[in-house]
Amino acid sequence: SSDLTFGIALAMSSSLAIGSSFIVKKKGLKLASARGGLRAGSGGFGYLREPLWWGGMITMIVGEVANFAAYAYAPAVIVTPLGALSIIVAAVLSHHILRERLNGFGWLGCFLCVVGSLSVVMHAPEDRPIRDVRQLWEMASAPTFATYAAFATCLTSYLITSVYPRVLVVPIGICSLAGSLSVMGVKALGIALRLTWAGSNQFAYAETWACVAVVAACVVTQMNYLNKALDVFNAAVVTPVYYVGFTTLTLLASSVMFKDYERQSAVEVTSQLCGFATILSGVFVLHVTKDV
Repeated sequence: SSDLTFGIALAMSSSLAIGSSFIVKKKGLKLASARGGLRAGSGGFGYLREPLWWGGMITMIVGEVANFAAYAYAPAVIVTPLGALSIIVAAVLSHHILRERLNGFGWLGCFLCVVGSLSVVMHAPEDRPIRDVRQLWEMASAPTFATYAAFATCLTSYLITSVYPRVLVVPIGICSLAGSLSVMGVKALGIALRLTWAGSNQFAYAETWACVAVVAACVVTQMNYLNKALDVFNAAVVTPVYYVGFTTLTLLASSVMFKDYERQSAVEVTSQLCGFATILSGVFVLHVTKDV
């Protein structure tokens, strides 16, 4: 359909902008560190005075706006895996601009990530029709999704307050858990805006503003810990690891909330699982061989 095509085009544009923003922000973080002061990885905020970092942030915001719009026109199980394009963009730019060289295994890992993403997209279910935001709120209030949301919130709080070390999986885990909840909120807000433009005002409902609060809290958490990860670790590794964690948890949250698996055959579910396995294999190859 035209809506689906438009949603996919928005998702691809979003990935291009977001992949570029990783590199621009990394350059800004390096410049801020060169000027002295506490690094972002150690809790410093000197990068906020660096124009180049803000350039990367604006690029990321543009990408996120396009991604936001994409969720209003296409299912999360299609939009989210297309984020694999940001891995290719970030890998190529970091290779040429940041001089963070990728070897042949690194390129193979990126290729596997894309192949796995295509498998997930090709076997994704159709989007469930939504009449208003209150229907989405009812889905979010169901015991299954409420349990997932509580688990994600508690685990994120625990990682932030009790575990956070200089190990890549922890800040990326925080970003991914918060991101899986923010996507559900973004999906609701995108639908609310679309219905409002069609003449049905969704901002008269308290549920819409509750979604705004959830998205704001989750996005602030994501940005904070993503900056910490970028400042300490190689951008060519942060991007795919973040992609896999974020995509896996987002698709899990989407499946729990929208019950996508109820509308899929065993072949489609198996193909999606194989796609995930391919993505994970790509990230494993990229991470393990980065210093070869």
